[in-house]
Amino acid sequence: MLIREAKPEDLEYILDFQLKMASETENIELDRATVKSGVQAVLEDQRKGQYYVAEIGGQVVGSLLTTFEWSDWRNGTVLWIQSVYVLPGHRRKGVYSKLYEYVQKKVLDNSALKGIRLYADKSNEKAQNVYRRLGMNPDHYTTFEWLK
Repeated sequence: MLIREAKPEDLEYILDFQLKMASETENIELDRATVKSGVQAVLEDQRKGQYYVAEIGGQVVGSLLTTFEWSDWRNGTVLWIQSVYVLPGHRRKGVYSKLYEYVQKKVLDNSALKGIRLYADKSNEKAQNVYRRLGMNPDHYTTFEWLK
């Protein structure tokens, strides 16, 4: 398995993953053109975030996105993992674990990076168990949001 930073050529894979994830996890049909523009914006400007992909046999089988949170308490950046997707036939085979380990190594190797955060649906116990196995723990915050 090869884990690498996504390239512009990965756009269609990541776009497809995001549409499938929204459908599978939240039963939402996203607007393809909007999501394509959003993914493309990140691929063209790493200040917005960074996609990582997992390849097996030359096929992209999973991806995730990291975005940035400035922490004044830590005087550094915390990476947020989001937009995680692994093709159904490759789940429970360590794809996400390898993606996570790749991001974690980037944090460990860069003193300006202070940690990793992510959010999970409260009902998604499978995902929460994976995160715990990787050494993550639920924090003491509750996430609130307002979205237009």
